[in-house]
Parts: sequence; C-alpha cells; structure tokens
Amino acid sequence: MAIIPLALPNKIGFSLPFLYKPITTRAGGGGSSCSAFTCRSVSSPTSFTWDDVVQASLPDYAPNDSSDLSGFFEKIKYCNRGSSEIKSEFIPLVIEDQIVGYIHNGFFDNYLRRFKDVFVFVPSDSRFGTTVTLNKTLSTPEERTRVVGKVIKSLAEEEKELIPGIRNELYPVTPSFGSPPYFSLERAAAPYFGIKAYGVHMNGFVKRDGEKFLWIGKRSPMKQTFPGMLDHLVAGGLPHGMSCVANLIKECEEEAGIPLSLSNQAMSVGAVSYVDVDGYRYERDVLFCYDLELPGDFIPKNQDGEVESFKLIPVENVANVIRRTQFFKPNCSLVIMDFLFRHGYIGPECLGYLDLLQSLRSGDTS
Repeated sequence: MAIIPLALPNKIGFSLPFLYKPITTRAGGGGSSCSAFTCRSVSSPTSFTWDDVVQASLPDYAPNDSSDLSGFFEKIKYCNRGSSEIKSEFIPLVIEDQIVGYIHNGFFDNYLRRFKDVFVFVPSDSRFGTTVTLNKTLSTPEERTRVVGKVIKSLAEEEKELIPGIRNELYPVTPSFGSPPYFSLERAAAPYFGIKAYGVHMNGFVKRDGEKFLWIGKRSPMKQTFPGMLDHLVAGGLPHGMSCVANLIKECEEEAGIPLSLSNQAMSVGAVSYVDVDGYRYERDVLFCYDLELPGDFIPKNQDGEVESFKLIPVENVANVIRRTQFFKPNCSLVIMDFLFRHGYIGPECLGYLDLLQSLRSGDTS
C-alpha cells in the first residue's frame, strides 16, 4: 500500500486533464465579474497522478475562484441527469400496490418481457397507469429473490456488457428506507430496475495546528466502476440485512484499515441524495454521511485491494479539486460538499449558497 506524503509543488505549468478553467464574464455587460468554467477533456479520466491533484488544488492555480460555486453545481448536475421527458420512458415497478422501482420500456421489451413467468406487463393500472409487476405466483420475498436472480444471471451470461459488475451482493427492494423488503436484487442490476439504493459514506479528517485535512483515496485502476478516480476515505453500498453502523464499521476495516476502536466514534451527520437517469439506468440513491476525526498519526491501509493509495490534503485544497476538476467519483463530490457546508468552508456570502445546499438532496430521501 502506497501512502503518499503531502507535498505541495511550487511551480504550476502543465495541461491538467478534465480541468475546469476559470474565465471572467459580466452579466448584461455590467455589474460585478463572476467565473464561468470550460472543460478540457482527455480520453480517460484515470490518466492523472497525485501531482496533478496537488497542483490543481493550489490556491494560486486559479486565483479568485474561492467563492465561486459553478464547479460544485456542475457536480450536482452530473449526478442528476435526465429530463422529465426521458424519465417518462420508464415504467413503474409495482409490488403489492407499492412503487418500488422504474424500468425503461426498452429494457423491458428487449430483455424482460420474454420472462413471462416472472414479469407481468400491466397496460392500465387504475392507480399508477402502465406498470410492470411480478407474477402473482411469486408470493414471498425469498421466491422473488431467487427467480429474479436467475433472470439477472441469465441476462448477464447472454450479454456480458448489459449489466456489468455483477457482485453477488443483494440490495433490498423496498418503497422506503427501513420498511420490509419485497425481495432482494443483485446490486449491479439495481439501476436497471430503478430501485432505491442506500449507502454509507464517511469523511475522515485530521486537525493539525488549527487546520483540517481530509484523507483522500485513489481507487484501484482495476475497479469495475470509476477506476483510478478519487474517493473520500470510506464508502460502501448498504446490502440487505445489514445496519448502517455495522456496514460502516465493516467498510472502515476493509477500505482503510480503521480499527473498531476508531470506527465506532464516527458521527452520523445526515444524508445526500440524487436521481440520475442515463440510458436504461435509473439511479435513486441516498448516501448516509458520517464524519470521523482521526488521530494525527493514523495512516490508512487498504485491505481489500480496491484503493491504490491515500493522500492527506487540506480541506480547502480538496474543495479546489472538486470545483476545478473531474478527478473525484461524482457522488463522492456531493458527500465532500456536504462536509464543506457543515464545517464552514462554504458560506452564505457565496452566490448560490442556498440553491447549492438544497441541491445536495435532489432525490427522494424516504
């Protein structure tokens, strides 16, 4: 495990991939100047190093952008793609008179309709209109889990790129958090069924001489999702049958080698949410946020091979990386932005403060 010591270079002179470059504009030909952003892109978002991250984080790299929230709004927008017109292409998945998900009509027609003993198309439901449901013969959560799981396995074997990243990890299918699940679904298939998915995300921070630092991880290049991108210290989806606290403790140990004596001090601080629609995928995610103040001499050590390396970076510099680049896994940006609000790094003097605060909970948090 490589631990990268904090080292801030003195010179900046490179073309940074996925960099938001500030430009100055004036609204209506007058008034105060504000920053807008343009984006330079490269073929792969993983083609950056810690040196690139550090240089993009420096205040002098883009002076006068410290109160500009445009880059933060870009991250919110990316996590909440999909117009109302696109969303209308999805059909409610209804179980026992409750909407538990949304399935794209193309995904149903092309892949699910032929499994007539599992999925039933209802052209006119008196309450929800056109819907998809499960065959009434599947009356128990266990039966539904088993049969739908066989369908997912069959589809994955037929067309490997259709539902990538099969993990054999189950998510509960439920109309709201904490209610009894109607069945459980393979995690990788969750967006294709539009079910509500929950996760635990933790910012690990350190205080030194009155300044706060965040531990940031760089994902393994072998990860199936967002390889090589940046994460906050600990995160994990919430599987069926596990509490948030138990899952957080497990992820702390696996992802950062944080012992129970420290992880059980993590503080629950709220949640962020988003709705992201892209192709056949309909993500309705709620991320429960946690903070953990770590000892100054603690060094994270990844245990499961999913993190390539870690770096301890001043919070203000982390904010700059999120605002100026696309180096972070998109939903992790939201969790860190929530941290920036709660710890006073984004204040009401910033234009758009309330809109940005509200947009961190753009999804259904039920």
